[in-house]
Amino acid sequence: MKAKEILTRLQELADPQSAQGALRFFKQPPKVDGGAADVFLGVSAAPLRKLARELQELPVAETLPLLQSIYHEARGLALLIFGRAFQRGDSALKTEIYHLYLQNTRHVNNWDLVDVSAPHIPGPYLKDRSRKPLYKLARSTMLWERRIAMVATQHFIRHQDFADTLKIAGMLLNDTEDLIHKAVGWMLREVGDRDQKTEEEFLQSHYRDMPRTMLRYAIEKFPEEKRQAYLKGKI
Repeated sequence: MKAKEILTRLQELADPQSAQGALRFFKQPPKVDGGAADVFLGVSAAPLRKLARELQELPVAETLPLLQSIYHEARGLALLIFGRAFQRGDSALKTEIYHLYLQNTRHVNNWDLVDVSAPHIPGPYLKDRSRKPLYKLARSTMLWERRIAMVATQHFIRHQDFADTLKIAGMLLNDTEDLIHKAVGWMLREVGDRDQKTEEEFLQSHYRDMPRTMLRYAIEKFPEEKRQAYLKGKI
């Protein structure tokens, strides 16, 4: 199937009312890279995932135009297909998808697109390689690249490897964007789900200086008494 045919299928699934709702839900201020220019068709996650399973053998050459589409759902579909292809692919295909991903981060331009792809493409690719590309992304002026750097470490966390999560979290403590605060807090919570002592060692060094949203996300699963102690600065 060709990319143009897939776009036609997506347009057939479109729901203008849902598109308006998505535009409000994902709307970002103009200063945020790409968010304000997003174009939605109004296709929900379940049909996209079903279509991704159906198209999991789609060649890279036909998937890439979807990633570069103006339509949010087409980009989401492409990332789902790439994620499935990466998981099943040989070393050459994994490398090709990884490099295409990094070359097209400007199209991974909303929080859901980052979250559906970063733990499944750059995360596993870098698991047994140098993590330097993530530190470069963490220093980016582009919000979405910084979020990719943070969320990609979820793959490491799942393998009990926390060092890069904590280092990148430290780099992003003073970030000005709420979507980065949420991502950092989320990944710290993921660390705590596996090793609360490690999470708390980090928190005890930094929680007084953290943005409130970041802290709230990080301690969301703590017992209420301990959670309140952190929020009130009494740890």
